[in-house]
Amino acid sequence: MVGWSFSARVDTDLVITALYRAQENRRPSPGLIFHSDRGSQYASEKVHTFIKNHNWLQSMSKKGDCWDNACAESFFASIKTEELFHDHFLTRKEAFSCIFEYIEIFYNRQRLHSSLGYKTPEECEIA
Repeated sequence: MVGWSFSARVDTDLVITALYRAQENRRPSPGLIFHSDRGSQYASEKVHTFIKNHNWLQSMSKKGDCWDNACAESFFASIKTEELFHDHFLTRKEAFSCIFEYIEIFYNRQRLHSSLGYKTPEECEIA
């Protein structure tokens, strides 16, 4: 997970923050493909402009085809079953802390991924 954000709303600003963090964390080369579903937050002019200004390409799933975004769906299934379904949060701050620890400590640095040859994302980045 390279760039992510947290908000009370699923809106364009949530996406822009995640894209900005991905840009800051990795400085990807022009031509990077940003793939998403067809949600209005991804189709917004603000997101399109951000992607264009970084010389990235935007790709969207076919309408009604969840399999077209399998990587994202797999991540959401993992975080729900491995973490979120076990917790009850009283505040957004608690939820944020839990999600931060899951992504930044566990998912990227400790969790072995079969698609990466049973290495962590961090191990693959270093190699």
